[in-house]
Amino acid sequence: METPLMEPPKKENKTWPIVGTVAAILLCGLPGLCILCPGGVAALAGWVNYSNAGFDLPQWSGAVFLCLAVIFIAIAVLVPVLTLRKKKPVVVEEVPPVPPSPQDPLPPAS
Repeated sequence: METPLMEPPKKENKTWPIVGTVAAILLCGLPGLCILCPGGVAALAGWVNYSNAGFDLPQWSGAVFLCLAVIFIAIAVLVPVLTLRKKKPVVVEEVPPVPPSPQDPLPPAS
């Protein structure tokens, strides 16, 4: 009798998660960090009423910039965590064989 050949386990392809990670960092992380500084300065300058801070933005725009910066940075952190994590293997429960009932005849001994 021939034994069936077992296929080797498939290697997980990480190309697209890495591309997604780099894209998330470039498109969300860097703009988030760039918005963070002017947003913080505009929010603080509007709060303490320093008109010579170099920003003529209202305080609410600073708060909006800070919220956008936090959201963008959170996206840039969550995308790599969610896409590059190692997934747990699926465990299939084996069903135990059902014992024969006492009324069934015994199989022949060989």
